[in-house]
Amino acid sequence: MMFIPFKFKASRALSRLTRFQSFVQGFLTVSCLTSLASAADFQAALSLPKLTENAVFRDRLEAKWLNDGKSFWYRVQTGPESHEFVLIQTATGERKVAPDLQSLLGVDTESPQKTSTLKIEMQATKKTGMSSSLKFINQLESDVELFWINPKGEHVRYGGIRAQSDREMSTYEGHIWLITTRTGEKLATIQAQAIPQAIVIDGKGISKPQEKPAKKERGTPSPDGKWTAEISQGKVLLRDLQSGKPCALRVALDGSFPFHGRCVWSPDSRAFVAIGAAPVKTRRVTIVESSPKDQSQPKVREFDYAKPGDELPQPFPVLFRLQEGGFEGVHIRNDLFPQAFKQSPLMDIRWSADGREFYFDYNQRGHQLYRVLAADAQTGSVRVITEEKSQTFIDYTQKTWRHWLDKTNELLWMSERDGWCHLWLYDVKTGQPKNAVTKGTWPVREVLHVDETQRVVWFMASGLRAKEDPYHKHLCRVNFDGSGFKQLTESDGQHRVDFSPDRSHFIAIWSRADHVPVHELRRSADGRLVTILEKADASRLLATGWSLPERLVAKGRDGKTDIHGILIKPTHFDPKKRYPVVEEIYAGPHSAFSPKEFGRLLRQHQLAELGFILVQMDGMGTNHRGKAFHDVCWKNLKDAGFLDRRAWIQTAAQTRPWMDLSRVGIYGGSA
Repeated sequence: MMFIPFKFKASRALSRLTRFQSFVQGFLTVSCLTSLASAADFQAALSLPKLTENAVFRDRLEAKWLNDGKSFWYRVQTGPESHEFVLIQTATGERKVAPDLQSLLGVDTESPQKTSTLKIEMQATKKTGMSSSLKFINQLESDVELFWINPKGEHVRYGGIRAQSDREMSTYEGHIWLITTRTGEKLATIQAQAIPQAIVIDGKGISKPQEKPAKKERGTPSPDGKWTAEISQGKVLLRDLQSGKPCALRVALDGSFPFHGRCVWSPDSRAFVAIGAAPVKTRRVTIVESSPKDQSQPKVREFDYAKPGDELPQPFPVLFRLQEGGFEGVHIRNDLFPQAFKQSPLMDIRWSADGREFYFDYNQRGHQLYRVLAADAQTGSVRVITEEKSQTFIDYTQKTWRHWLDKTNELLWMSERDGWCHLWLYDVKTGQPKNAVTKGTWPVREVLHVDETQRVVWFMASGLRAKEDPYHKHLCRVNFDGSGFKQLTESDGQHRVDFSPDRSHFIAIWSRADHVPVHELRRSADGRLVTILEKADASRLLATGWSLPERLVAKGRDGKTDIHGILIKPTHFDPKKRYPVVEEIYAGPHSAFSPKEFGRLLRQHQLAELGFILVQMDGMGTNHRGKAFHDVCWKNLKDAGFLDRRAWIQTAAQTRPWMDLSRVGIYGGSA
């Protein structure tokens, strides 16, 4: 998101137009393209971002909680160049509105702030919040330069500020600005806040000597502060922190088994674990970089890339125990983890609270077996705490969440063993499940909070209501024993939540591809609605001709399974005409991709603007619809849901005669 719209010169606009035309020609014939869109149509598509920017209001807010924990305020944009401040009492939903924060809270926000107090350790813009402003007051006798540090860390120049003058800039909360001298000396780095700020540039504090950082010990120190262990050049090095001298390590491994990562100490400092792995021959893959940034000719590049069937490093934990005369290394037998897939150099090592054993993960190559294992700190023997098996695959990147309950020797574990992603409670000592925490024909999507005192889990789930889009996420709560399940959000849409500091209330933000965002204040105890904080206003956006996507549900390849997607029309849509259909596809099995939240969807709308009906849907083989739905992708990425996509488009066209199925195109990536 830009602060100030760029004004392109004719040559630059033409270049961008040519690139856009080339992109579209990638999947359309030249004759079809010529008949569909003129240069004016392309220019209209390119101008859509500018035409529709800053046209949705009351769609974003960030609650600022007061010290009493019973009230909060926020700033909300009400128009292209207007905003208001709102104070909310959480118990009653009572609302107070004011044009500025001083009127709302009695706080003085007009006093200019010194740059010397605003230096922050941020290298790039990491978030974009509410629209705001910065007024720079240059009290120096020389000009200064102003740069926006974009998310890539690049310095984007926004002109200068004359000596003894000021300048006001539109910006967004969270954006990072850099002030320098004409010669490039850094004066200050500013992070924009929700409240407009006045920044005095006086040069004071610039040459203030910086305190030397405290000397950091190399490696990982033991909890008792007596030792530090590190891995350097494939070897484990142990040092006595009092004497500074290296300590003896006895281990029956030679240099052909180098160590990796870092060492993990036991709570009692009497042992630590390091990960070793025998090196394997790596495959070198050669590619041609067609358009390098630093030269016009292509470059040949090589890199390591293991292909299916290639040998992989086999990581294994080595336990170092404090013995008479030093630490002795014990190579843990790998009977229960013989063919590891090297997903992490540390295998997620974790010690028990009493230091009697440590835990680590085993993800077997092929991803059909996943274990959480425990190794005894005295004997080195290994046992299974929990085990997942699948005839197809285990989604180890997203569905092996866990939370250790050290006080009760329990483990909260995520599993798809019953066909749906759910939570289970395990007894760590016996390695047996105590009970299912959640159950049903719907998946847990994300765990937000575990209350160990009340033994309650707060999480997001989808597919809870039969007549609602099964991808919509809702906030839920359940007790560890599986009782007391409660869905706490109820609106028909995709939800995000933000809790109050004491978690007694939460702000629910929900929207859909065809519904503007709504902010609600709700009670955590029962989900009861306290008040609607804001409902976004998109009237200015709709006035440009931009239209809301149309949601559509149609049966997939089996004639039974619902496939969900959207359909986008151009601003010049005429139901009496016939339009070719283009699908945007991303069929990666790691997630689902059809938009569920409100947004301008500029990429899709720009393409539709050239005279297409743009469609997007999630076919079988994508995620978040249960194990059977997901398993379609197993050893079958070529499927990419095409059979479901074809059925969906054909069903849509049955009641939409303006969809011309003699002209169908597709573009996208993955699978």
